[in-house]
Formats: sequence, structure tokens, C-alpha cells
Amino acid sequence: MAAPAGLVPIHPHMLRLLAYAPLIEKRLRQFRRPHCGSIRVDETYVKIRGKWRYLYRAIDKHGAPVDFLLTAKRDLDAAKRFFRKMLKDQPLLGTHKIGTDGAKVYPTAISDAVKAGLTPGEPTHRVSKYLQQGIESDHFHVKKNMPKIGGFQSFPTAKRTIAGFEAILWLKKGFGFAGEWTVRRQNDLLACCLGLQMVNKA
Repeated sequence: MAAPAGLVPIHPHMLRLLAYAPLIEKRLRQFRRPHCGSIRVDETYVKIRGKWRYLYRAIDKHGAPVDFLLTAKRDLDAAKRFFRKMLKDQPLLGTHKIGTDGAKVYPTAISDAVKAGLTPGEPTHRVSKYLQQGIESDHFHVKKNMPKIGGFQSFPTAKRTIAGFEAILWLKKGFGFAGEWTVRRQNDLLACCLGLQMVNKA
């Protein structure tokens, strides 16, 4: 069936990604590499139906993924929601340093997280353009495969697709496993996460 005029047809591979991305991201989240406790937070722009929306992301100082959140607005409420999502799983390692840009919402969002007991203490908040270079560069790995013209056609589609991109990035970064991070080892991890039968072991 042809796509309506003005819309780009969705490739079958993309349909499969949209179907399975949330499941893969949810399962892989359990295997994330614990961060070092010093994280970098930043937001980048994502176009959805011709309008700019915001993707909050965090990595640690070594580049290990911490979390992400797609939001319609870039405001205090969005920053608070991201910090709650990011820190609620963090007995992985307690966050003791948080680097951000100079956006005025971050001190309040961090204070809110501390009051909610999401951090083991009061983390040091550092505002430094130099420290943010790592996460600003890291955005490219997620955004490089996004639609270049017009952006995503809906917020749910963008949310599901970005979850898939982030999950694949978690895989590529190796989850902290020792030794060479081969495609075979990635497949083994996916099989473990999703309960798939192992085949062709030889």
C-alpha cells in the first residue's frame, strides 16, 4: 500500500524497530554499566512534525550512558522529570558530581532530587562548558540516524525510535564487559536479555 502524498513510507526494518525498541531498551536497562558517580547532563533538539522538542541525556565522565528522556518542553518540570527518571535506579552508583550547562532550571531540579532522597547526599553541581563537551559530542551518536527533513511524524514514534537508538548505543559502548566487544558478544547479550535460544555457537 502506497504512503499518502507528502509522507515518506516507513521501511519494514523501521517498523520492526518501532515494535521491539521499547522492549529491548527495557531489558538492556537491567544490564547497564554502573556510572562512576560524576555525570554530565545536557539537552539536545529533536524535530517532531516540524516543531523542536527536547531530548535530555546524561552520561558519566567516561562516556558510559546514564539515561535519557524525550520531552515536549524545555523547562523546570521537564528537568525535574528527567532527574527523577535518571536517579531512581541509582543505587547503581550514587551521584556525587553533576555537570550541566548554565540553564537556570538545573539547580532547582538537583535540589528537588536531593529532597526526594534520590541521591546519597548533596552532589556538587558544576557549570562548565569544557566539561559539557563530552556529552555534546555524544548526542551525535543518537541523532545521526534521525530523519533529516521534517523530523519524526509523531511524538510516540520519536519516543520509541529514540529508545531503540539509545539501546543500540548502550550495546556499542559495551556495558563495561572485559575483552573485545564483538558482534557475537552483543548477540549473546541480546539473547540473554530477551530469552532467545542460543544457536550456531561453534
